[in-house]
Amino acid sequence: MNLKTMVVGLSSDHVARDLIRNWEHDEGSLRFWRASSNFVYAFQRNQERFFMRFSTEQDHVIGQIEAELEFMQYLIASHYPCVSPVSSMNNKLIETAQTAEGKYFAVVFQAAQGKNLDESLSREQCEEWGRSLAGLHSLSAVYEPAHSERRNWRDILGWIEHVLQKHPQEQEAAAELQWMTLWLNSQSVTQETYGLIHYDFQLDNVFYDNGQHSYNVIDFDDSFYSWYALDIVSALSDMPGQGDPLSSEHMQSFLKGYRSARVMGDDFIEQIPYFQRFMNLYGFSRLLGSLDDSEMEQGPDWLEDVRLKLARSRDNLRQGFTRGI
Repeated sequence: MNLKTMVVGLSSDHVARDLIRNWEHDEGSLRFWRASSNFVYAFQRNQERFFMRFSTEQDHVIGQIEAELEFMQYLIASHYPCVSPVSSMNNKLIETAQTAEGKYFAVVFQAAQGKNLDESLSREQCEEWGRSLAGLHSLSAVYEPAHSERRNWRDILGWIEHVLQKHPQEQEAAAELQWMTLWLNSQSVTQETYGLIHYDFQLDNVFYDNGQHSYNVIDFDDSFYSWYALDIVSALSDMPGQGDPLSSEHMQSFLKGYRSARVMGDDFIEQIPYFQRFMNLYGFSRLLGSLDDSEMEQGPDWLEDVRLKLARSRDNLRQGFTRGI
């Protein structure tokens, strides 16, 4: 989110306290968890853990949240292991709070079963990781939303263009956007290759269940319609190890698991650098938006450190636009 929005949202817990009243919870259990593209708070109900996620109407359109939850409910009904949205006491999946700072939308999810894995994950766990993503794609391939539909890659490119228009000095990024638009438009769209992807199927969003030897998935907030190959590239960007990820045992195990459940196109390897360029451009634009108007005379102590960290990431991504393929 924009850092100024984050500063306002973290100045107190009044929005979270207002929103949590819509869900049953143990008194005094609400705790701040994190702030990134959303604000996230943990709480308990009958000593069971849940997470409340909320954001401003500037950052998230309610129709897109509805589409996200509809897809998750479809996955759950299809016996795919992902966290479940929780209805409020008003029998709503999304609750709204109107404040002096603007309107906020909140949703609640059950905590995921299992544990996060790190670079010590085994080859077998990597294989199951790939198989889990293949299962998601197989269900996505036959998914037809009944109500709302998530945005697609063209919407993402339109949003990037909107951001770059406010930064006319970013000429290399604008040229990259033009090239990326041409390349994506040249890619074939079929039921086997294209559908609703997770786009953040990385280790911090999948929880390994030792008993079931499977992963429970969270955070469909970034999902959009695109090529399944992009989802694989996004997941593999979190692959442990150094050097060429394509030659790593972890990578090969992930792809083995994916291929055991779903056919992968022969051109996947050739597509990797191009989809990586899309990810870099999208990430760069998100950083630009986050840093807009973020200089504050009397900001909190943490703000300058976060600004510098995001600015370094932005600058590193900018350097890649001049290298090309």
